[in-house]
Amino acid sequence: MSSKPDKEQTPNMIDVLLSRKKIDLKVDAALLIKNVQNRINNALEKGYQYTRVIDSSEKFLRKNVFGQINMAVLYVDIVGSTKMSMTLPSDKLSIIISSFSQEMSYVIEQFHGYVLKFVGDAVIGYFVENETDQIPAAYNTVACAESMIKVVKQGINPILIEKVGLSEIGIKIGIDFGNNTVVRYGADEQKAYVDLLGPTMNVASKIQNLAKPNQIIVGQDIYDKLDPYMQEFFSDMTDELVNPLQHYSDDQDKIYRVYRYKYQ
Repeated sequence: MSSKPDKEQTPNMIDVLLSRKKIDLKVDAALLIKNVQNRINNALEKGYQYTRVIDSSEKFLRKNVFGQINMAVLYVDIVGSTKMSMTLPSDKLSIIISSFSQEMSYVIEQFHGYVLKFVGDAVIGYFVENETDQIPAAYNTVACAESMIKVVKQGINPILIEKVGLSEIGIKIGIDFGNNTVVRYGADEQKAYVDLLGPTMNVASKIQNLAKPNQIIVGQDIYDKLDPYMQEFFSDMTDELVNPLQHYSDDQDKIYRVYRYKYQ
């Protein structure tokens, strides 16, 4: 019997990952969705203030200033924010955008990632290689991305439709892997702004722009880190691109291949 994922069975990367690696990641999907809906309902009804979610990232970056770190980088962007901005009062719009960003951040934390920053209605997260003994960063990141789509479809959209009267939203996710440098803008070790610089940040952003609503796209460097079974969840889309990506880390003439997650 083939062990490849069957589209008719709507395979789940998280379940496959945990069963094959014999790992307890402690991510309860039903509880995750319930908590999402409770928080967003509270935000809409009471102006609920989310807790700060980037403190752990700042602590990690300040500890590793000027260091070079291998990591998976994830960009997730909301689709449909322009339409919402034209139809919603500014207070409701701000609650929805901030709630979306925070919920995506919570998912990143659930999968042992860090939230780097918010850029408009996008969230940037990263997963450090070899930081945990459980799951490699590449696996954590793709499982996180799948969970994000589930949170939007099953957690956020029902509230937008029932409570706000909006159409459902979607997200686009891009993921890449590589070496990035921690930089600090200023001499103050505690207050100066810290950030990440590197080709991975740029490529992940470009990959995210290629995605359709509720689609995950990964770069070659992520794909190559997955075992053959997990690679079956993705299909090569490089030859469909009008302007293929160039990867400058090793060969300027090399086309950097990208892969879409097959099951939405």
